[in-house]
This record gives sequence, structure tokens and C-alpha cells, in this order.
Amino acid sequence: MNQEILNTEIKYTASRSSGPGGQHANKVSSKVQLIFDFENSKSFSEEEKQILFKNLKSKLTKEKVLILFSDESRSQHKNKEIVTDRFLKIIHKGLVVPKKRKATKPNKSSVKKRLEKKKKQAYKKALRRKPDMD
Repeated sequence: MNQEILNTEIKYTASRSSGPGGQHANKVSSKVQLIFDFENSKSFSEEEKQILFKNLKSKLTKEKVLILFSDESRSQHKNKEIVTDRFLKIIHKGLVVPKKRKATKPNKSSVKKRLEKKKKQAYKKALRRKPDMD
């Protein structure tokens, strides 16, 4: 991942924030929207793109564009920082490949405990049944 190229490919747009705020909210564009196009990005290798597409599938649009926005603060600059930090965290989290799970065998004592617990439970339930009249 090339951080310098990544910063140039991010597009920001500002718009009016929703919700209450009176006169100030009606004339100031403090909501910041971050738009990043993964398909045409040059900051990731093809291998990294495949990992990101797989891990971020639910966050991407059909055109493989990531759209994030922030309207937490009244300041446009603060919102821009917040949305950029969130974007970088999502990217770093998306690039992490989980370790392969090693298959292990349960030890003898755990198997013995499990079977004994099963027998106790079966006995308890057998006592609840109606007795046979044969």
C-alpha cells in the first residue's frame, strides 16, 4: 500500500449537516464525505485489492467505491480528520489476513469428562421418564 498515492486518490465533498443547529447549520457545510474508488486505485497491488474486496464487500457500492461520511463535529476540518482516520483504520483492518487455524485433537481427559457428563445427563433424563409397566 502506497500512502502518498492513497492520499491523492481520496476525494472529499462537504455538504450541510442534517439535524438541529439553528441558523448556523443552515449556512455552513460541515458534513464531510470521503469517496474512494478501489477499482481505479493505483496505491494497492492486485493481490491487496482482492483481499480488500473480499473483506470490505459489505461496505462497498456496486461500482466498488467506498463512501464514508462524518458530521460529528461542527468543524469541517475536524470532520475531515475523523473520516480520514476512520478510512485508514478500515483499510488497515481490511488488509489483515487471519491466521490459518491449526486442527487439534482433544486430549484424553477432556474426552473422558465430556462422555461422563453426557452419561450423567442421560441418567437424569431417564429418571424423568414414565416407568415401563411390562
